[in-house]
Amino acid sequence: MLAALTGKTKKEKGEIMKRPEASIAIQTLPQSVTGDEVLRIVDKVIEYIKSTGLKTVVGPFETVIEGDFEKLMYIAKECQLICIREGAASLLTYIKVAYNPNGGTWSIDEKISKHI
Repeated sequence: MLAALTGKTKKEKGEIMKRPEASIAIQTLPQSVTGDEVLRIVDKVIEYIKSTGLKTVVGPFETVIEGDFEKLMYIAKECQLICIREGAASLLTYIKVAYNPNGGTWSIDEKISKHI
């Protein structure tokens, strides 16, 4: 109930933390390259995402990032440009966006902590 009213959630022992404004799940699929080259390019994208300092969870199909909406949109664009710079002639990108500028979205930890 607290989160629905304030955009905040309990952290530990009554401490309150602000929810992220947005989160994205991004999957980049470099085209016109095969095998280990695909993995090399995807690894470059993941390396970049991790370098942003935002909360990130890497999964087998997509990487999830949470933070400021505008910054996340910039990161999504940069992920695509990295693929091209690294040698992909084209790419497919799948992006899921959760955005709530007024109350924040559920954090990665809220979504998965009970499952790990």
